[in-house]
Amino acid sequence: MPLAPSYPVLLRTKDGVRVDGSHTPSRGHGELGIVVAHGFTGSWRERTARRIVHVLSETGGVVAFDFRGHGRSGGESTVGDLEVLDIDAAVRHARVIGYSKVAVVGFSMGAAVAIRHAALYGGVDAVVSVSGPARWYYRGTRPMRQVHWAIEQPVGRWAARMAKRTRIARGTWDPIPMAPYEAVGLITPTPLLIVHGDADTFFPLEHAHQLFKGAAEPKELWIEKGFGHAESAATPDLIRRIGNWLENVSNLS
Repeated sequence: MPLAPSYPVLLRTKDGVRVDGSHTPSRGHGELGIVVAHGFTGSWRERTARRIVHVLSETGGVVAFDFRGHGRSGGESTVGDLEVLDIDAAVRHARVIGYSKVAVVGFSMGAAVAIRHAALYGGVDAVVSVSGPARWYYRGTRPMRQVHWAIEQPVGRWAARMAKRTRIARGTWDPIPMAPYEAVGLITPTPLLIVHGDADTFFPLEHAHQLFKGAAEPKELWIEKGFGHAESAATPDLIRRIGNWLENVSNLS
């Protein structure tokens, strides 16, 4: 089945980073714009991400983009810190092109950034966190130990650049950004949906529960049976249900 057509977008962040993105016009409500924020080493150009955009476009127009340091975007990845400026550029673009309501759907690292963006900048009408971490530096699973190796070791950063076109900034955070479980309480009254799988090999369910506990109303928690991690595990049915949730909380139904 052909995917909904998308059109190239070039965004510029407030700190001057060029961000590569796309706009997929709505096949549903013309008032709602949905910003999609991918996970670490991901890209809006990947087939998995494009299928997600295709399904979400049934509900609203979709602005997808590559975080700094990923794919064709400029800069280097700060793994969740300065990426709030990338989401902010995408949200501002969605407003400029005419969407009166804008929601952000983030996956994994993108989920953490979506929560932090809503807390620090506001200006969004709903936030969806899919497979998001509640706190930084988590190493309790093998995949996350591998992620930290890629971030912290020179050979790991080289491997990420060669294999995944992800350029990671050297050094450590200074200061350490507010953790998602701390930021999540600041986004109220923006509606929040937390989606997490009981088969997630990166972040166990404790992360979803910690985020939900820290959040204020209005909030929802979906624990998905058999669901793994982020974009690669998201089925069209799950994405369609997320779209329906956005439709309902945005008063578009």
